[in-house]
Amino acid sequence: MSRPVIGISTYQDQARWGVWEMPAVLLPAGYPRLVRAAGGLAVLLPPDDAEDAARDTVAALDGLVIAGGADVEPARYGAVADPRTGPPARERDAWELALIRAAVEQQVPLLGICRGMQLLNVALGGTLVQHLEDHTGGLGVFGSHPVVPVPGTAYADAVPETAMVPAYHHQAVDRLGGGLVASAHAPDGTVEAVELPGRASLVLGVQWHPEMGEDTRVMAALVRAAGERSRSPRTPDRRSPAPRTPVS
Repeated sequence: MSRPVIGISTYQDQARWGVWEMPAVLLPAGYPRLVRAAGGLAVLLPPDDAEDAARDTVAALDGLVIAGGADVEPARYGAVADPRTGPPARERDAWELALIRAAVEQQVPLLGICRGMQLLNVALGGTLVQHLEDHTGGLGVFGSHPVVPVPGTAYADAVPETAMVPAYHHQAVDRLGGGLVASAHAPDGTVEAVELPGRASLVLGVQWHPEMGEDTRVMAALVRAAGERSRSPRTPDRRSPAPRTPVS
């Protein structure tokens, strides 16, 4: 049986390797490694500003991961930037928001990781807290803290117990986007997972970085949903992407 194809969005930054230093699309190796460990086939999705690129890209996938990275530009959710908010990554914001909306429209299973969860919330009309303390282990060091699932959610189905997770973020969900529910919390009340209930496909975001740990269950939930979609007769022909419909 073929493995479900899982697309992962990428960073776009200046990078150095060998004798070269130039603009590059990047992704920490933990992301494709986690997809493989969960039984999926990982492909990378660099930003593409062509018309319908996100729609056509998502139509070719069984599942989508929006990776972590830079702060979401506050203008995306109608806020003024806090001095502690990082510089904007406008091209990446636009690309990943388009991917998220296409996945929701086309019923493609979606997992947002850290920034990816925050973008999912913004895509559905939510807002963000621009600065938190004590959700990292220090500059460039992942911290660890417990996450408590909300019973009855898709996240709790995947991880039913309180779990220690690797975390590195200073922003978080504030007002939930339309239709989203919180499905896990940190001890300080920070929303640690969100999801869209009542849908045919999984839409889940987690605030931590599962690719930095050994627990594959969150990614396995995505890969399982992607596999179910790929075997379903309702899956659209990938040569003819699903028509676009409004997202509330």
